[in-house]
Amino acid sequence: MSTIFTRIINGEIPARFVWTDELCVAFLDVRPLAPGHVLLVPRLEIDQWTDLPTDVATHLMSVAQHIGIAQKDLLAPERIGLMIAGFEVPHVHIHVVPINTMRSLDFANADPNPDQDELDRLHQQLGAALQHDPS
Repeated sequence: MSTIFTRIINGEIPARFVWTDELCVAFLDVRPLAPGHVLLVPRLEIDQWTDLPTDVATHLMSVAQHIGIAQKDLLAPERIGLMIAGFEVPHVHIHVVPINTMRSLDFANADPNPDQDELDRLHQQLGAALQHDPS
């Protein structure tokens, strides 16, 4: 059975995509830890990041950096946090989160009901920033 991320990648479940390429996709988290929280997911349905092919892992880090730069420019957080936990869904996913403190990375702080207009605005802004990335 496909993971929820594979179903999102296949268009079965809607998402606010900010990045898509042949190896991965990135979309806004529906339960964000902070405004602009993005999930970066390889198209390959692999449970643990340590099992990723090296070229895919390298590509994911490069894309995460592009996303983080766009988040930093748009949202001006102190830092961009990265987290790979993997307990929620058995499909590698990297959390790219604008943060101001370590507490910003605590899943207990996830917003179960984020403002949908704010998500739409961030979707448009991040998507536009990443489309114009020069590299």
